[in-house]
Amino acid sequence: QVQLLESGGGLVQAGVSLRLSCATSGLTFSLYNMGWFRQAPGKEREFVAAISWSGSQTLYTTSVKGRFTISRDNAKKTVYLQMNSLKSEDTADYYCAADVAAVVSTEESSYDYWGQGTQVTVSS
Repeated sequence: QVQLLESGGGLVQAGVSLRLSCATSGLTFSLYNMGWFRQAPGKEREFVAAISWSGSQTLYTTSVKGRFTISRDNAKKTVYLQMNSLKSEDTADYYCAADVAAVVSTEESSYDYWGQGTQVTVSS
């Protein structure tokens, strides 16, 4: 059974940092591209960042470039999202997802497995 478990969310003030983790089990992690998505209250879920299976390629949505960093540890079967200089508009539920495709994708529909999400609230 494939499981993705996010952690690290919380309530923080604007300007600080958080690191989200997504621990996986039940899949050959090193074969999967991994992505982070988020859904703000009343909005559609949107792409945040993705990393290729090898870690050699990363993608970011424009609004987080320079502030967020996605990384992975294949030995630990875990993907991370380091979020710096948080803003109130980063408030959302954050989800990690796994995709076995050859090309790293920003599209939700490409991802095969999803976690349950972790909540991030940034107060201004």
